[in-house]
Amino acid sequence: MKTKKILLNENQIPRCWYNIAADMPNLPQPLINPQTSKELTKEQMSMLFAKELVEQEFSRERWIEIPDVVRDLYKQYRPTPLVRAYDLERALDTPAKIFFKNESVSPVGSHKLNSALAQAYYNKMEGITKLTTETGAGQWGSAMSIACQYFGLDLNVFMVRQSFEQKPYRKVVIGSYGGKVHASPSNLTQYGRKLLEEDPLNRGSLSIAISEAVEMAVTEKNTRYTLGSVLNHVLLHQTIIGLEAEMQMEIAGYFPDKVIACFGGGSNFSGISFPFLRHRILNGKEVKFIAAEPEACPKLTKGELRYDYGDSAGMTPLIPMYTLGNDFKPEQIHAAGLRYHGGGQLVSQLKKDGFIDSLAISQDETFAAGLLFAKTEGIIPAPESTHAIAATIREALKAKESGKSEVLLFNLSGHGLLDMSAYESYLPGASLLK
Repeated sequence: MKTKKILLNENQIPRCWYNIAADMPNLPQPLINPQTSKELTKEQMSMLFAKELVEQEFSRERWIEIPDVVRDLYKQYRPTPLVRAYDLERALDTPAKIFFKNESVSPVGSHKLNSALAQAYYNKMEGITKLTTETGAGQWGSAMSIACQYFGLDLNVFMVRQSFEQKPYRKVVIGSYGGKVHASPSNLTQYGRKLLEEDPLNRGSLSIAISEAVEMAVTEKNTRYTLGSVLNHVLLHQTIIGLEAEMQMEIAGYFPDKVIACFGGGSNFSGISFPFLRHRILNGKEVKFIAAEPEACPKLTKGELRYDYGDSAGMTPLIPMYTLGNDFKPEQIHAAGLRYHGGGQLVSQLKKDGFIDSLAISQDETFAAGLLFAKTEGIIPAPESTHAIAATIREALKAKESGKSEVLLFNLSGHGLLDMSAYESYLPGASLLK
């Protein structure tokens, strides 16, 4: 197995996050307060989120400084490796050069900690003592749990019921870090009780879990809500991925022709792509950006660009985004972190303006790609990340057909070591939900 890791030292961790809103040719439409039908104000949003996060949400500054406390915590696992996937290249017999940013090395096994640490810090600085959040597959819930432990915050996590039962060790991780995890829909909120009365076997969704977390945040004293994707401030924090990758690619002597990541709400996709996208926006650099979605939930590929709620109960602001509808019920695929109905305002505007491409991939193809990656590069990827791998393999095979020696960069957003039931169902002799 031949691999080449392009490493940085801790002194090379970026000191600022990159805010793509400063460079976008067209800014997205504003968030709307559904009660007033007018543009959402900072004051109104501060009822739900920490004030500094709201400032970041509305900011048009290009560079936003990373607090020293957060940057010091990043040093536990950052910089993450950039890896040249020689054995995958060889298996595909492709002239393409394949690189991946390995975010699976974080304490929680995914990129989610990049924003969780920042969000917990800003809430702590404001004097907030309790937080709520949702989680699909459990990565975000795990990240917020350990981040809250660092800053002495209480956390309630609403986990999509399907994942709560399908991925038992994810909830064990959340509990081990001190978070309180609840299967959603739950009996803890008015909305959850309503859904369970209508359907006691409701398997849940990310939008339902968001509704429950928001309801608890607005009804309990000194409590705020945290979100793992979609909103501008979350995507901002994740740009540390692409900023590191940019330095590492320079050390390796390459610049990507195509940047690829899986897409649920946009956090890891934006994290790897936005720093490279600024070169296309500002300098006309020819780079293609590909968001890989599941066929079961293809909001960028088949959704409609319009205002929609971020949750199923209609408790969040209205967001201008590509959406399948906040009442959309996706199939219970194993990549639970990608089962979200909308795409967020920044990514949606960039998609509208032609800067981002998207494609939808079947679960069979993604797991086949994940197993090939495991056999060649030695890492079992998260079901979400297999979408990025499958899209990269498609592009590598296109390069083989054309004879082009393209440089492909994808984000390995997390490992799949807590997703063994998903892989077990795919292995020979087992059936897989399609």
